[in-house]
Amino acid sequence: MTLDFWHQRWHRGEIGWHLDEINLHLQEHWPRLGVGPAGRVLVPLCGKTLDLAWLVGQGQPVLGVELSPVAVEALFRDQGLVPEVTDESPFRRYRSGALEVLCGDFFDLTQVHLGAVDAVYDRASLIAFAPEARRRYAAHLMGLLSPETRILLITLDYDQAQMAGPPFAVAAGEVRDLFGERFEIQPLGGTDVLGENPRFRERGLEHLLEQVYVLRPRG
Repeated sequence: MTLDFWHQRWHRGEIGWHLDEINLHLQEHWPRLGVGPAGRVLVPLCGKTLDLAWLVGQGQPVLGVELSPVAVEALFRDQGLVPEVTDESPFRRYRSGALEVLCGDFFDLTQVHLGAVDAVYDRASLIAFAPEARRRYAAHLMGLLSPETRILLITLDYDQAQMAGPPFAVAAGEVRDLFGERFEIQPLGGTDVLGENPRFRERGLEHLLEQVYVLRPRG
């Protein structure tokens, strides 16, 4: 997927991945990460998800990273926030209280832009990348993190032959392959959510497994 592909999707409002509710898995499993009350959370490819505001409401400072300025401006507007905006080339940083978003290409992100984070929440990032790009994404993400950082990861798994992504299918074995050398991976179970996503059935899917993992650094 090219950067222009994602820009066009946002400009046309073709954002089927966006949920008008807070992710239930996030609400249920967030305490498992054991992040302290002021622990800072990175949310890559955040779009305008309501999950950011939920995390802030739990006392977590949040940094999102999002390519589309359309998405970032909608995020703050929908929350009734007027952010302070500063240019930090190649990003533009939007900040309001404990919520920050860097607008730009995730692969341009460095530790200088990022600062320290205690946890990562990935619901829509890994599954946004085609197979050949997922290893690059995982490597870049891990290269930004301190050894203590934990991850709450949510993926989708389905028969990739039945539907072209995005979102792409990511099986449990691939999660282990990408992250297993650095993290202990705890699967928290999966739920078939095809019934809640009729547009995917219309595209030919017979099942759609939403899988949740907690990734903790190896000791």
